[in-house]
Amino acid sequence: MNGTSIATTGRHAAESGVAAAGAVDLLTGGDSGAAWLARYNGALMGVFGTPQRVLVRGSGCHVWDADGNQYLDLLGGIAVNALGHAHPFVTSVISSQLATLGHVSNFFTSPTQVALAEKLLALSQAPSGSRVFFTNSGTEAVEAAFKLARRNSTPERHRIIALEGAFHGRTMGALALTSKQAYREPFEPLPGGVEHVPFGDIDALRATLDGTVAALVIEPIQGEAGVRPLSAAYLRAARELTREHGALLILDEVQSGIARTGRWFAHQWTDGVAPDAMTLAKGLGGGFPVGALVTFGEDVSTLISAGQHGTTFGGNPVATAAGLATLHALEASGALQHVCDVGAHVRSRLAGIEGVTAVRGEGLLIGFDLDGDHAPAAVQAALAAGFIINATGPSTIRLAPPLILTIEQAETFLDALPAILATALTTAREATA
Repeated sequence: MNGTSIATTGRHAAESGVAAAGAVDLLTGGDSGAAWLARYNGALMGVFGTPQRVLVRGSGCHVWDADGNQYLDLLGGIAVNALGHAHPFVTSVISSQLATLGHVSNFFTSPTQVALAEKLLALSQAPSGSRVFFTNSGTEAVEAAFKLARRNSTPERHRIIALEGAFHGRTMGALALTSKQAYREPFEPLPGGVEHVPFGDIDALRATLDGTVAALVIEPIQGEAGVRPLSAAYLRAARELTREHGALLILDEVQSGIARTGRWFAHQWTDGVAPDAMTLAKGLGGGFPVGALVTFGEDVSTLISAGQHGTTFGGNPVATAAGLATLHALEASGALQHVCDVGAHVRSRLAGIEGVTAVRGEGLLIGFDLDGDHAPAAVQAALAAGFIINATGPSTIRLAPPLILTIEQAETFLDALPAILATALTTAREATA
């Protein structure tokens, strides 16, 4: 589809979006943010705590709350909204597909399912015999990868290795791979056979990997741990050691994939590192729920056979249409170079701001440390100033904005950050006084 037709489709989508918003208002009714939050606490399980705001509308990199306040979204739904909010081409494709064929179950397939699988294999530079299994989320993709690891097991080869600081999801198999004890302990016993080794320590990895290991599961960049990239040397060692010992190298690219780092997948920054399997989600659907497990080569792709895994909603026509539209729009806009350019600018500016002690990341997956434990207070101060950011720890901030973020938009946050940090530091000191 050329740029003119994308623009034309986008105008039609924007016009229909006004009518759609009115229809939603009729279904929900209007209310203030405080009233919605009171209703939330009376109707939803408290697993997330009380939400920070009630958001009602988005456009590009901005969102608005129920009280009419505007925010620059620098979190993107935690790296999900790759093209921002209400992207006209993506919303038009989703609407068109839903109006044509919405769900068929996996007794059948659809053109969008096949085409998206082919596109992911092409972007992954996957060899002949590679395959895709679609899911609804990242944790479901990791569950499928966990079962793949089990299928690579024998009585002698049964251990699964993950890293300290890892976050792979909250369902039981994914939680077994996740290292944070606060997440794990309430639900133990978890699926067994998983061990965690120190992050980024090649010697520890070399000492651990042997013929008893069925799989090594790692994130090229640990997002929840504060945006911690593994070195190229570590990734190469992981590839060499797993191949030597017959273990699968499974890369969790749920957060770091889909152009987030300026490459389609973060491991592509390191030459010679092709995984045996890769999990995807978040940015893949541009805001619509879709995930995937990509398996590389015939041998790995046939480890799980017919009847050994499945999903009702995974790979449905609407979700895969959303994925196709998202990838097309990213390609057409030159997103990879744009992400590199804007990300480099943001990281450079952050490094020069007083109170910022370290900056990490690649592309538009960025973490930075503060000179005190006031990151949560900084999140609240930023929200009051009109910016959405995230604290992954007491002194660490994560940014994962839409990939369409401009340098001019980023500058509004970077200019405001010194005052935000000063406010946060004062708030944190008063709280502990």
